[in-house]
Formats: sequence, structure tokens, C-alpha cells
Amino acid sequence: MERRLFGVCSYLGEKMGVASSRVRMYFIYLSFVALGSPIIIYLFVAFWLNVKRYIKNRRDWIWG
Repeated sequence: MERRLFGVCSYLGEKMGVASSRVRMYFIYLSFVALGSPIIIYLFVAFWLNVKRYIKNRRDWIWG
């Protein structure tokens, strides 16, 4: 089982139909080429996924 920090690469890999390890590898390469700017995008997506999970769990708790 792969370890994950925020699940961003796993989420993107699942949505695109690509292995999450390949998404991680491309993210690392892109970070070197773009001097770290993809980290801001990564953190934004991590925040968005966290909010999405929170809303889903809250909805399940209210209706559940």
C-alpha cells in the first residue's frame, strides 16, 4: 500500500486513469523545471479535497 500525504496524486491518477506513482513522478519533474511553482497548485488541490471530504462526511452525518 502506498503512503500518501493529502491524496492529491492518488486522486488525480484515479481521475485520469494513470498510476498515482506516475503522477507523483511527473509532479516532481515539473516542480524542478518550474522552480517549485506546482507546489502551490498541489496545496490548493489538497485544500479543495479536504473541504470536499469534510462536506461529504458532514452530509453523511446529518442524513445518516
